[in-house]
Amino acid sequence: MECMGDRAALLDTGRFERQHAGEAAEAFDHADADAAPEATGGWNAAAMDAAMDFAEAAADTVETEARHRRAADDGDAASMSVLGAMLLRRGDLDGAEPYLRAATAAGDRAAANNLGVLLHQRGYPDEAAGWWRVAAVAGSAAAAHALGRHHRERGDEPAAEYWLRQSAEQGHALGAYALADLMEHRGDTGYESWLRVAAEQGHREAAYRLARALERRSPRREPVDTLTGVAVTVDAPPPDGAGDDDGDGTAGSVEQWYRQAAARGHRRAALHLGAILEKRGEVKEAGRWYLMAAKDGEPRAACALGFLLRDAGDEESAAVWWLRAAQDGDGNAANALGALHAARGEYQTAERWYRAATDAGDVNGAYNLGLLFAAQGRTAQAEQWYRRAAYAGHREAANALAILLLQAGDPHGAEPWFSKAAEAGSVDAAFNLGILYAGRDDDRTALGWYERAAAAGHTEAALQVGMARLRDGDEREAERHLRCAAGSGSAEAAFRLATVLDARQPPPEPHSLGQPQAPKTECEEWYERAAEQGHRRAQVRVGMLAAARGDVAEAARWYREAAEAGSRNGAFNLGLLLARDGNEREAALWWSRAARAGHGRAALRLALLAARRGELAEGRRWCARAVELGPAEVAERAARLSEALHQELTA
Repeated sequence: MECMGDRAALLDTGRFERQHAGEAAEAFDHADADAAPEATGGWNAAAMDAAMDFAEAAADTVETEARHRRAADDGDAASMSVLGAMLLRRGDLDGAEPYLRAATAAGDRAAANNLGVLLHQRGYPDEAAGWWRVAAVAGSAAAAHALGRHHRERGDEPAAEYWLRQSAEQGHALGAYALADLMEHRGDTGYESWLRVAAEQGHREAAYRLARALERRSPRREPVDTLTGVAVTVDAPPPDGAGDDDGDGTAGSVEQWYRQAAARGHRRAALHLGAILEKRGEVKEAGRWYLMAAKDGEPRAACALGFLLRDAGDEESAAVWWLRAAQDGDGNAANALGALHAARGEYQTAERWYRAATDAGDVNGAYNLGLLFAAQGRTAQAEQWYRRAAYAGHREAANALAILLLQAGDPHGAEPWFSKAAEAGSVDAAFNLGILYAGRDDDRTALGWYERAAAAGHTEAALQVGMARLRDGDEREAERHLRCAAGSGSAEAAFRLATVLDARQPPPEPHSLGQPQAPKTECEEWYERAAEQGHRRAQVRVGMLAAARGDVAEAARWYREAAEAGSRNGAFNLGLLLARDGNEREAALWWSRAARAGHGRAALRLALLAARRGELAEGRRWCARAVELGPAEVAERAARLSEALHQELTA
């Protein structure tokens, strides 16, 4: 496949060349790309071919035809039947009719059936049904099938069921399929067994529909929303695709029947089989089935193949298949193309594809247009498209619309959209409702929405629930939610969890030189996790714990990291370590930074430094700053020092 470039090795493009069977039953099975004529009620040329009954397998060659013609002209009924069938199949109705009538008069049931086919093609369905009845009574399964279809087209379902059952019970695959189709249409139970009969004889549409029926009865997972900034999702999610095949609706049997139908050229079965294999991680084989279906004109397969290629790193080839699918009306592929161009900054092209997705009936297109316009600051257009998608039931669009209204100063207009999105399952909307109610000091309602979002896995909501439970004194429940949030990557939750655990520990004993370092506690590990994510208070706390262990270098590293990120406590503690090492000049720099950020103790340290250097006025200035900043004990010491410096200055 030239469009795949260097990554064509992902797929074996020649493996699934479609093979067309020559048997009459196969001609019926391939009458439509993926749907048998019974499903639509129509009779096309291939369906007529399928209804024919052959007295013997005969190649349509000039020599064979001449031999049968000589025998037929000599009065041989079997040759008349075969010759009539050969001419009928070739479309020579005038030539076939006299031979078929003569063979029928001689009692040949295959000729009676084929005469019915001929008359139906000429536009005499009632006369055709008469001959089919003759052949069916004589035991022709093909005639019983054709007669059953005739009655179904006329709305006589009891007669249709009778004759289709006669055909099916004789082992006729098309009769079994048509009977299953009728039973399913009426809502009768047991239709799956007839689908299975037809599928076991190689009927591809029966195999596909059996797989679909079994899939509907299989336990299913909710599809995962894998948005990456835009709403583009893979269509037709399959069941898990794993498990033992017990023939009764397991994922294994579903895959078996999809595989059988796909191997016979059923493009939708190939799509579903590819989805099962992709979900199971068998990407290369999944790609082969997607490719087969896509080449056969299935746009959803072309779209899925595009996602597979994108994930393999071949974005250009992915775009080719998405383009093919989008041009065939696949909204999901149009969304994918829009996302591709938006990521490249080609906003006009992205907008065109998102509009194409919307026109194809994909509500994600409207949502993505809202995202696109919002990113460009075109708020009015963004609101228009969010609103359109939200009215169509798109929950994330409803949430985005509510955020837009909230930012515009309309909290009362935002609330119903948040509620609608949350009730539809949007976790973000539930969390946002919590924020909305918390802003109104309605902590009880806010907590309810936070808990709902937390139960669905929202990290920040779990943090908020944990903090609320801490305020209520429910430490056990607080710890549970904080662990959930911290485990999902929240630095703040990790820090707060560490403080909860830290409060339970006995005070640490002072470290002595030569004493082995104690292993890190769980609370220290959580402090470190938060610190590594840039949490400044955690960095200071890790530094303090390291200093308590006697690990001055580690303490200095964490203090410096916190101080450089703007932590006044980190700057103060770093100054203490530097001063102990005799580096008062650098210590003064960090204390100055801390004091300017509002740290009273740092201001007092600077006042003491200035006093020792004899810079009495500078010392009094820092004393005044320390008195202003506090706390009380610092303010008291600073006032006394200031008075002493004043006396020294006025002495």
